Amino acid sequence: MSDYVLRTATEADLEAIARVRREAFGATGEYKPEGTYRSVFEAGRTHVAEQDGQVVAVAGAFTRDLAVPGAVIPAAHVTGVSVSAVHTRQGLLSRLMAAQLTAAPEAVAVLWASEGRIYPRFGYGLAAQNVTMRADRRDLKVTARPAPGTLRSGNPAELVKELSEVYSRVLPGKPGWSSRDETWWRHLTADPERERGGGTKARAVLYENADGVVEGFARFRIGPGWDDNGPKQEVNVIEVVAGTPAAYAEIYRFLLRIDLARTLVQGCTSADDPLFHLVDEPRQLGAKAGDGLWLRIIDVPRALTARRYAAPLDVVFEVTDALVPGNAGRWRLRAGAGGALVTCTPADGEPDFTLGITELGAAYLGGTRLGALHLAGRIDERRPGAVAAASTAFGWPVAPYSIEIF
Repeated sequence: MSDYVLRTATEADLEAIARVRREAFGATGEYKPEGTYRSVFEAGRTHVAEQDGQVVAVAGAFTRDLAVPGAVIPAAHVTGVSVSAVHTRQGLLSRLMAAQLTAAPEAVAVLWASEGRIYPRFGYGLAAQNVTMRADRRDLKVTARPAPGTLRSGNPAELVKELSEVYSRVLPGKPGWSSRDETWWRHLTADPERERGGGTKARAVLYENADGVVEGFARFRIGPGWDDNGPKQEVNVIEVVAGTPAAYAEIYRFLLRIDLARTLVQGCTSADDPLFHLVDEPRQLGAKAGDGLWLRIIDVPRALTARRYAAPLDVVFEVTDALVPGNAGRWRLRAGAGGALVTCTPADGEPDFTLGITELGAAYLGGTRLGALHLAGRIDERRPGAVAAASTAFGWPVAPYSIEIF
């Protein structure tokens, strides 16, 4: 056999790439990549390894923006990283990830990890938890006073204008959420039968305030279920997007009272979701926390000056980064009143603390505290109190999370 060759993909590679990914992730059934996925696939941002003309490994990325504390910035959305089973342990993953970092024009990259042990090797830190819910809706009641607005239902694909307007308004205040242009909305609302998991077609419910303005929506489907005691359907929530407390409460009030359903299941939400404070028995939400979004800082000064900070800060820290040498070294980060007027410049002298690029990425969205990383022994504090001050500044009023798996 010949050596492996790394190259940028072409549109003609799409089916071979899909084959490698489906093998790696244990997908079943035949699938040809077509329709809306083809429209979001970016051959120029996909690196493949081939041997004897056959694609055996892949690492792709989408070009999207990411909401971060106080801003929305470009971020490489890494996706579908896969190596064919008979070609693992050959260093292909390391080569692909290094090539991807070198080529990425953005200051940060994000991904969902199949296993948490894989990506810290490449500088990715756990930046946001993901909370899933499996709630017994019969034992839950929304305690908020009913709002004067109204609900309207429909087919998500026919409501893209309304959905996208609400999402765009909410996005800047949701660290961890990703931008969606028209192509992405078409892809996300396409709803092919093979991706419904045996459930119904996707549905949408919109909340309109008393003036007729759409303030929030949910996309969901119903999973069928019956036993000897009667109906036990599931409400499978795809996403809830709400710009006001009233919209949030009324949408969940609706989702928790759908006839014949016994369970509400939601896959992507946050550790401080308002729903925990809206229902009368939060333990019945069946919440379970796990890892969500992993973040890699590609360009330290660009990344750190792009976001805002929760408190004034003036600190010198030293970063280690084996894959991106330009990040390694000492940096002075300053943020003025209100967390703005941010500068990040090379620094001399002794650092206040030292950390790896993985730890800096973990703290970037404000979800993983620098103080917690220090207690875990992953930050070396040189000046007492420096980590506490930086941890406060890097924090944010809401926990970050990703509303979708990409």
